[in-house]
Amino acid sequence: MNHPVTIIGIAGASGAGKSLLATQLHSRIVKQGLGEKVTILHEDYYYRERNDLTFEEREQINYDHPQAFQHELLIEHLDQLKTGRAVDVPQYDYSQHNRKPERLALAPAGIIILEGILILHDPQLAERLDLKIFVDVPMDICLTRRLKRDIQERGRSLDSVLSQYEQTVRPMYFEFIEPTKQHADLIVPRGGQNRPAVNVLHSHLQGLLTPNPE
Repeated sequence: MNHPVTIIGIAGASGAGKSLLATQLHSRIVKQGLGEKVTILHEDYYYRERNDLTFEEREQINYDHPQAFQHELLIEHLDQLKTGRAVDVPQYDYSQHNRKPERLALAPAGIIILEGILILHDPQLAERLDLKIFVDVPMDICLTRRLKRDIQERGRSLDSVLSQYEQTVRPMYFEFIEPTKQHADLIVPRGGQNRPAVNVLHSHLQGLLTPNPE
């Protein structure tokens, strides 16, 4: 009999360290030789396809608003993974503000780590999470991290990152993301840099993957 699938959600502000926390937990499991039992899924992959818009129009979209995401597809994929079926996950091009043509086949796993800014906002999505984590980091630190990431990794200019932060990222955080902290089972300050929290969460995952025989 197959073990049940556990979905762990990691929410928080953009630049809070959600991805770092997810990858650290995943890498520790991989080092134990159990990498095929854990997979990471990013909410960003589910930004809506915008082929009907020009690049200039896509630049003006509020990507921190719940309507920017195709959560209905994400929920469908989580349900399929829970029943042991593989899914074709969309891929996203941050430099073009649009999905890539190709998709990535994702095999089911015993533990799915889902990270994203608004995964606790949608009730239908949140109810599918077995453990809800909120990464709590001051917004000035998030901005610093976002600047480095978006300029170095996503091909953005300094002006565009700052403009987006002031117009949508910061106000949307306080309107939609920060309130979801109340739905979290665990609040993790400093995100992936919080070693004690990473140790505790890793022990929890390890227990899920290697249950004690009865």
